[in-house]
Amino acid sequence: MGARVPDSPESPGREIQEEELRRFAARVSALLQGPEPGPEAVDGLQRLHLTVAATKYPRKLDGKFVELLQTVLCLPKSPEQIQVLCAAILREMSPCNDLILLSCDEIQDTKLLSLVSSVLLAQGEMAAVGQCVVKVLERRLPEGQSARFLLPVLANVISLSPESLTEGKSIGRAEIATCKKMADWLRYASIQQGMAQPSGGFFSSPRTKQPAPITEVDGAVATDFFTVLSVAQHYTQDQWLNVQTFSMLRNWLLCYGGKELSTLNSVDRCVTSLVSTTATAGRLLPPGERLRDKAFEYCQRLIEQSNRRPLKKEDGDLQKACLIEAVTIMDIICKQDSSYVCRAVSFLKVLHSRICGDATYARALLPIAQFFLNHSKLAAVDSDAIYKHLLTDIPAQLFHNPSLAFEFVQFCKDNSQLLTDSSSIFRQSFPNLFKFLAWNSPPLISEFVDLLPFLLDPGTTIEIFHLLLDLPCLTAALDIQAAALPASEKAGGDPAGKPATCLEAFRHPLYKSMFQYLLRTKSAPQDAPESLVPLRQLLGSLAGSPRVVQCAESVPVLLELFFRVVAEFADESLINQLVVLLLQRSDQLYEIPAFKEDVVLGSQLAMLCRLRPALVVELSTEILEFSGAVSNIQSKEAIFTHMVWAIGEYLSVSYDKRCTVEQITRFFETLEAVLFEITQLRPQASTPSCAPRAISVLMATLTKLAARSQDLIPRVSMFLSKMRTFVQSPAVTSVYCEEDLEEILIRATELMNLLKMPSVAQFVFTPPVASTQFQRDVNDSLPLALRMVTQLLEPAPGSMPV
Repeated sequence: MGARVPDSPESPGREIQEEELRRFAARVSALLQGPEPGPEAVDGLQRLHLTVAATKYPRKLDGKFVELLQTVLCLPKSPEQIQVLCAAILREMSPCNDLILLSCDEIQDTKLLSLVSSVLLAQGEMAAVGQCVVKVLERRLPEGQSARFLLPVLANVISLSPESLTEGKSIGRAEIATCKKMADWLRYASIQQGMAQPSGGFFSSPRTKQPAPITEVDGAVATDFFTVLSVAQHYTQDQWLNVQTFSMLRNWLLCYGGKELSTLNSVDRCVTSLVSTTATAGRLLPPGERLRDKAFEYCQRLIEQSNRRPLKKEDGDLQKACLIEAVTIMDIICKQDSSYVCRAVSFLKVLHSRICGDATYARALLPIAQFFLNHSKLAAVDSDAIYKHLLTDIPAQLFHNPSLAFEFVQFCKDNSQLLTDSSSIFRQSFPNLFKFLAWNSPPLISEFVDLLPFLLDPGTTIEIFHLLLDLPCLTAALDIQAAALPASEKAGGDPAGKPATCLEAFRHPLYKSMFQYLLRTKSAPQDAPESLVPLRQLLGSLAGSPRVVQCAESVPVLLELFFRVVAEFADESLINQLVVLLLQRSDQLYEIPAFKEDVVLGSQLAMLCRLRPALVVELSTEILEFSGAVSNIQSKEAIFTHMVWAIGEYLSVSYDKRCTVEQITRFFETLEAVLFEITQLRPQASTPSCAPRAISVLMATLTKLAARSQDLIPRVSMFLSKMRTFVQSPAVTSVYCEEDLEEILIRATELMNLLKMPSVAQFVFTPPVASTQFQRDVNDSLPLALRMVTQLLEPAPGSMPV
């Protein structure tokens, strides 16, 4: 399967097969071996590179041709463009057994060493390349050679295999020398602009004007040392080295900055930093410490430069990127040497005050907050104002920025324990954090799965439960907020009338408080309106919005996690509150059909009842009111069925000594009335249609209650005996399918047979608390137990009736 090569010599615009590739390589080989390879050789190498690169299948080149490419690459007289193309082809062929390059140690030219090293890295020779590069950097380079070509190679080695430069737990001699060089490149680059290359024309003169000084991004002449934010028309070699060093500084410090630490303890270091403005006062620092010192100065200078007003937009973007990198590097330096902490704290507090009001600097607030999370305890400073601004203002204003949303939520996830321990603001800000998820649901769902457990505690559980169920509503509300006109521009409306559109409703007195609560920035249980039902109905027109639908799809996953986490810390009162809320909210959901089907609250209700069976007695008033409403069978069938099942399962003195015969009777009569209502045959009215499962669960629960209060057995037996008439009625057969009616009749017969032996029924339906294994098995497979009893009571075919 060949790659398509446009305008190839033999076959323009079609695939080159292996035989054609060999012929083409032979032609390129002949061109390379000519006296002076020229444009034809360059063109052939470009086509060959495209051929081997533009396919996912490995290409096989002749071993002798590969050897020729290596020879041409390493030949000092080869044109630079040809060397670059040879290296590119060899990289595409790697890893390759035919590829045996010369040792890096034999190459003197730094530009060639950079090309050869790139091929060796593709071959996996990390350690050899790394050691070779740092040794070259250690010694004085010959005239005309520059380390500028080697720093990108070193950066690749650090990224791919940082351990290749270390000797055990410490860095080697060559690496220490590199630290010295990096410190000098950072701090002592030229402050004069580079000279333009002479054109060589008739009017060119050997005399050139003096180089101009570098400038700042605002055009002012620089009065301090060169940094990546310094501006020049032409740059010198050491200025390029300065920029490259800064670009790899973070990774270098992370990999090797902690290998050479001072013996001062953290308190001594902080005191020392307050006494002296530089760590170098009165002593010569070791290379690692010296690099940290120069890096810290460099970052301070960058932060100062970021305060200048740039003349070009792209310089403004660079300022922000450098600011983020500078604060991150300062954080790393302070982790490795705490003597810098106190200086950095005061410096970054000033920075925060300067940029916190500018939304364009929002991303820079994250590394600042990270710094204070890591070091505020050591510096003994109160950082709540920084966390409060970050968690309150940024999500509310910039929830629609997808890249910031990801970085922000990632920051919260990575620091969730620190944020929870450092400040109560984090958990209180959950309504704001969920705006990121509401607007950017699919990309952020996995992050919120990790984050949600840290937001939950007894104080936030109820609010978060409501917020999860209303998350699609929040998405719709954010959409309206983003589209709403400023108050000064909005058209006046009639406060007494009903708003015609969602945009009008945003500021309408009837809905304003509901919008404000849904869009709140922090926890506010005391401000919760009595009901958001009118707002959900109003936002129904946005239910088909793709963003709203995507948000709705994330809710079931988070709800399941929510209950799993809450079950670990919830006390009796909180569980009871959740059960009442489940009964209330089960039909108060945003009108998205798939959403209402996917949000399964019945299983969560069963889990809470299983966790705390006594709630059936404690919440008897609320449960009786809910289960006694026939309308709930139609509108809340799933949770109604689970609630009725829980009554039959847990309304027993075995679970709660407060359970009395009177309570059992009250529940029995309520459920009996409901079952009578939905199974009563009316001559001139239609039979209420409900799920067959609800009828079966109602019959089973009534049987269980009768088994615990045996005075009720005749009533339920008589009721069950009428089920045959019910399922055979024409009015019923027109509503239910034959299979459902047969199941209802079988279950009624089995339960009725069980009640013919009250002692057995009581034993079977006794809750499995400190019970026998047989009882637990029976409860686990009750239908099987019912069939066994039915078989015992029914005579075998051909036998005499007893």
